[in-house]
Amino acid sequence: MDIAILIFLSSGLFLGWSLGANDAANVFGTAVGSRMIRFTTAALICSVFIILGAVFSGAGAAHGLGELGTLNALPGAFMAAFSAALTVYWMTLARLPVSTTHAVVGAIIGWNWFSGSVTDLSALSTIMSTWIASPILAGVFGALLYKLTVWVLNRAKLHLLRLDSYTRIGLILAGAFGSYTLGANNIGNVMGVFVNSSPFTDFTVAGVTITSVEQLFLVGAIAIGVGVFTYSKGVMMMVGDGLMPLSPVAAWVVVIAQSIVLFLFSSITLEHFLASQSLPTIPLIPVSSSQAVVGAVVGIGLLHGGKGIRWKALGSIASGWVTTPIISALICFVMLFVLQNVFNQTVYYEVRYQLSAPVLAHLEQEGVPAAELSPLRDREIVGGLRFRNRLREVAHLPPEQEDKVIAAAEIHSLLIDASKFPKLDKAYLSLEQVRALEQLQGRAFEHRWQLYDALASLTPAWRKLENTKINKPFNKLLGQQLDYIFSYFEVSQVAPE
Repeated sequence: MDIAILIFLSSGLFLGWSLGANDAANVFGTAVGSRMIRFTTAALICSVFIILGAVFSGAGAAHGLGELGTLNALPGAFMAAFSAALTVYWMTLARLPVSTTHAVVGAIIGWNWFSGSVTDLSALSTIMSTWIASPILAGVFGALLYKLTVWVLNRAKLHLLRLDSYTRIGLILAGAFGSYTLGANNIGNVMGVFVNSSPFTDFTVAGVTITSVEQLFLVGAIAIGVGVFTYSKGVMMMVGDGLMPLSPVAAWVVVIAQSIVLFLFSSITLEHFLASQSLPTIPLIPVSSSQAVVGAVVGIGLLHGGKGIRWKALGSIASGWVTTPIISALICFVMLFVLQNVFNQTVYYEVRYQLSAPVLAHLEQEGVPAAELSPLRDREIVGGLRFRNRLREVAHLPPEQEDKVIAAAEIHSLLIDASKFPKLDKAYLSLEQVRALEQLQGRAFEHRWQLYDALASLTPAWRKLENTKINKPFNKLLGQQLDYIFSYFEVSQVAPE
């Protein structure tokens, strides 16, 4: 096992610890703050179900690393994870519930800034829109559910002890489910960048194969669990009692409202249903459980006229949401500079772009007017921002077409290396997809779209469907699978001079 990989892996473990210390409040904070469940009980349940969610349901989240940027060097990935972890840790010290996703997004933007890579503004704006939508939705659901729950309980006329018992059980079940989804959705933030360089190997016990990725997720999930036990109580009390005193029933409503919001933004089944009914679909984007919980608490508070809300505490939390990505980006930029110039580590590889004849022909088929790009034909340009600036000098393309040109011209040395197949995450791919890859063993490609065309010609399992709402979930998953294959079979690059 390479010691360098273990050193770099430590940043993922630190990020996992920070996530556990901060985000456990999202699923058990209201239960602990309302004194319905003891902290040690909540921490134990939370840790167990986080580990189960990460190991058994974390693969999709880990491979869907987003479109904001591709961290193409392990030391750079280490520093991005470390920057996000350090930011979340500072916010935890301040007892502020913040989103690990916010910190990771900020770190990726810092890496893009340092490496001169292009940040996908469309993807960024979509992600940021959910940062506004999720607390508002949670507030609406929280208020409506609270009114409905109180109405049902008043009609049921349960004995106080029985109501207390039912509420306690409800909080435990809701917290266990929330912990499972927390592990499944966030292990990608913690360990996703290390999937392709996992130091573990597959092994079989009693006929059950434990993959290297599952072992990686287990280690990361244990780090999250340690964070829950050692440092999450302060943030739990802030969410459960510091923002607004909550009754046991209100605490249960908050957890359920948060779960509904997370479900809306993560359910492929729901998206399929909405599309099949010709209804607007909800983007499948990771949202902040911290924001959803706070939104639900505020929604219930506003239902009572807002008198119980501690507005100063809410202002502190909101300031944390705004500053988290900014702080993470700045830390990442500065630390990348130190890592590269003081410790002589390669924190990124230069990305090259070239509008060769095959690329121009491909763009023409995609509906891009290739004739306008002729001044850049066969010129090799280093750096995403440089290429985009040159492109804008010679052609005035709409943003959609500009993105197509940048993606098509980017050079990637890809080799379908037979020696890499044993560690290929076959659980994430279908059997038909794996067989198509095996047919391409030994083939080399210069652009990602060339590998896609080769795979699509072999089987419909690698072929994108017509771009309609009903096909959107399939195409989204296929895009994530392709990103995984592209990064997995990419040949090591040369560091910038």
